[in-house]
Amino acid sequence: MVLLLRFVPPPTTSFMIQTAFRNGLYAYRWQPYEQIAPNMAIAAIAAEDQRFPMHSGFDIDAINAALRDAENGASLRGASTITQQVAKNLFLWPGGSFVRKAIEAWLTFLIELMWSKQRILEMYLNIAQFSDRTFGVEAASQYFFQVSAQSLSAEESALLAAVLPGPELYSLDDPSWEVLDRQSWILTQMNQLGGEAYLQRLYDGF
Repeated sequence: MVLLLRFVPPPTTSFMIQTAFRNGLYAYRWQPYEQIAPNMAIAAIAAEDQRFPMHSGFDIDAINAALRDAENGASLRGASTITQQVAKNLFLWPGGSFVRKAIEAWLTFLIELMWSKQRILEMYLNIAQFSDRTFGVEAASQYFFQVSAQSLSAEESALLAAVLPGPELYSLDDPSWEVLDRQSWILTQMNQLGGEAYLQRLYDGF
């Protein structure tokens, strides 16, 4: 299945099926990578996984930082990479059980082994959840901004990326100050990473 999905878009995902059982019909429309604004690609990386081009599916530095913070009394935060999120959204279910994490790790290894970084990012942008019933950047762009994903501005892309950590908590219909603050932070990170030049390094294999 992992090898097959290197070449074909998924008709659905595990998270979409679970959403259908909870909330009914959902919006999902696949959009080829070439027809997604570079703004959106760099916004997703800036928001979720800035070391995405450099790691092999697991960001050891982020994991160690999260563990250090937890040892110092902070809540244990997630350190999932984009690849791990693709594995989870495609095949698995929410939760932090050891069994689910072990399966996710194996799937992450297979995805990094069989897919290019561009394919992983393309898959992520197309299956990420942006609201309780909206999956993928094309469906989200059409619903929230009435434009195609190909036409997203930097500000729109950053706003979409701002809800990715918790679309069940954050809304784009009436963005809270937290969402708007995160949008501003993402825009800054996009500029600091170098924008489209950063993406070109991704295509060139860094």
